[in-house]
Amino acid sequence: MEENAPDAVVTSPKRVRKTRAQRREQLIRISRELFSAKGYDAVSIEEIASAAEVSKPVVYEHFGGKEGLYQVIVDREITVLSEMLSSQMKPGLNPRVMLERVVMSLLDYIEANADGFRLLSHQSPTALSGGTFTTIIADVAEQVADLLAPVLQEQGLDPQTSPIYGQLLAGAIGRIGQWWVDAREPAKEETAAHVINLLWLGLRSMERDPRLISLSRNAEGAAPSGEVGGEVGRADNRH
Repeated sequence: MEENAPDAVVTSPKRVRKTRAQRREQLIRISRELFSAKGYDAVSIEEIASAAEVSKPVVYEHFGGKEGLYQVIVDREITVLSEMLSSQMKPGLNPRVMLERVVMSLLDYIEANADGFRLLSHQSPTALSGGTFTTIIADVAEQVADLLAPVLQEQGLDPQTSPIYGQLLAGAIGRIGQWWVDAREPAKEETAAHVINLLWLGLRSMERDPRLISLSRNAEGAAPSGEVGGEVGRADNRH
C-alpha cells in the first residue's frame, strides 16, 4: 500500500522590502492623496503611516514630520505647474495664442493632477518656506506683464500699465482653475474659449485714456455727452 504524500506546506509570499527611494515615493503618493482630500490640518502622521503600512518613525526618518512631507509635495507640484505655464509664455509669440496656451496648460494640469492642484489651492500651513499657488500666479502675472508691454505700445497704449493687466489676466486664469477643478463643466476646450473670449476682447478694446464714468458725472448726476452712461440715463428719465 502506497504511503500518502505529505501535505504541501503553503507559505505566504514574502513581502519584498522597498528601497529607501521607493518608500519615500510611496509616502509622498499616499500623503498627496490624503492632503488633497482632507486638507493639511485634518491629516495626521498616524494616518499617513497606517495607510502606508509603516510605523510613524519611518515617516519622521524620511521627512522630519508632517510639515516637511507637505513641503516636498507642494514644491513638486509648484515646479511642474510653473514649468508648464512658463513654457507657453515666449517672446515673439502671438499674444492671443499665448493666452490660449496658458489657459489650456493650466486646465491640462488640473485634468491630470486634480489632487496636486487642490493641494496648491488649499490654504497652506504658515510654516511652509516654499511657494504656493499664489506665488505661481504672481510669477505668471510678472511674465505676462513683460510680454504685454510691447503689445500695448503697438496699440498706442501706455506700456507702463502692463503690470496692471498682467495681474488681472493671471488672477482671472487662476480663479478659473480653482473653479474648474471641481466643476469640470464645460469641457476644458470650451471653458478656455470662453475665458479667452473675455480676456482677449478686453485687451483689444481698451481705451487709450481710460476714465471712471462714476467720477465724471456733473452735479446733476448726468454722464458726460457721448458716454454710454449718458444714453442709459436718458433712457431711464423717459420712464
